[in-house]
Amino acid sequence: MNQNKQPNIVFIMSDDHASHAMSCYGSQINETPNLDRIANNGMRLDNCFCTNSICAPSRAAVLTGKYNHMNGVKTLGDQFDSRQTTVQRLLREDGYQTALIGKWHLGHGGYHDPADFDYWNVLPGQGDYIDPEMIEMGETKQMRGYVTDIITDVSLDWMKNRDKEKPFMLMYHHKAPHRPWIPDEKHAHMYEDIDIPEPYSFNDDYEGKAEAVKEATMRIDRDLLKKDVKMDPPEGLSDQELKSWYYQRYIKDYLRCVASIDDNVGRVLDYLEEEGIYDDTIVIYTSDQGFFLGDHGWYDKRFMYEESLRMPFVISYPRAISAGTSSKDFALNVDFAETFLDYAGVPIPDFMQGRSLRPILEERTPDDWQTSMYYRYWEHLSVEHRVGAHYGLRTHRYKLIYYYGEALGAADAVDEYREPEWELYDLEKDPYEMTNVYHDPSYSDTIKDLKKELYKKKQEVQDNE
Repeated sequence: MNQNKQPNIVFIMSDDHASHAMSCYGSQINETPNLDRIANNGMRLDNCFCTNSICAPSRAAVLTGKYNHMNGVKTLGDQFDSRQTTVQRLLREDGYQTALIGKWHLGHGGYHDPADFDYWNVLPGQGDYIDPEMIEMGETKQMRGYVTDIITDVSLDWMKNRDKEKPFMLMYHHKAPHRPWIPDEKHAHMYEDIDIPEPYSFNDDYEGKAEAVKEATMRIDRDLLKKDVKMDPPEGLSDQELKSWYYQRYIKDYLRCVASIDDNVGRVLDYLEEEGIYDDTIVIYTSDQGFFLGDHGWYDKRFMYEESLRMPFVISYPRAISAGTSSKDFALNVDFAETFLDYAGVPIPDFMQGRSLRPILEERTPDDWQTSMYYRYWEHLSVEHRVGAHYGLRTHRYKLIYYYGEALGAADAVDEYREPEWELYDLEKDPYEMTNVYHDPSYSDTIKDLKKELYKKKQEVQDNE
């Protein structure tokens, strides 16, 4: 194996796949043997977080290595300006072949289309699960079949036809398991004869939490639609029984979509091994953010709570990353671009705001590694889910959240004022974030220190709003 050879990069990203629906993260509700293959052959990051838990902003952060107020995509209403410097441009300029296949979700037309990819073939917007349209290099084509299989087929075809003398980066992006959770025929009957366990915080009553939490419209028992559960509920159920019924309908289809991803990732891993390039390829599986799987009685994401904030991140690269390892060091989606560039030997631009994860992945954590992270959700009270805008700080022990109650001109935000509110969670004592201790006097000194750190981080990332 040539130790000086630039690695290939296969970056696999799904949409809304929570880490607690992966068996390598200890999931109690499903098995993901092929995703576990990546973890078992490399490293699992246990504290990988998004800086804004919503699809388009997270994707923009991955491509640019910049926070959303710097890359211009703060909400779903902001389209990505592909003229800005991205990781694929820098790799391509250094001789990499680049491709993006699957979900783009950053706008279409002119300079909103994918740029600096030798090949791209993407879903328009969210795309469809069955017989999706795809836009191949600007031309719309009608595809036949199940979207997860199709994206994999196209990705495998591109790798088979690549220039085998040059390194490549493939961004292989799945639509699944995004709402409305439509499984394929192969997995449609999984879990039919069992009940999926309900999460610890399933019956959170939001007592003592911010009004912003109580106002959100993403509750399993109240806000799921018929298109989500595909049938009307049976009559005569109590409120608690109805909530459980909705959960089972939702979570089983979600997990069936995940099972298809797992099968298809297995196809890609098999190809890399059969081609003899697995050891020379960085393989990453992640998602654009986490997701509530009945946690706090919710579906969807957006909040800074753990299930939404945390991203799965498993990586294999036998040349440099030891098999079967894990790390609790902090990693952020703004760090991904820098990591790719570092391993490729391409200089990291000064304007990128993240930091290469390479020392973490190789188990040589620097003494000055980040021990806190800054988060911001801009889409104040957006129509469907009504989640209040907020920013906050997470450390290894604490999480401080500030719901500032204003739209501040953000796209897709609603101009309705709310009284600002604070939440504080002691993650050591309360890992499921059930008890807001912001008003507990015993935490007053802690709050002062955390607010100081919060505004320090806010300044560091140049978020001045």
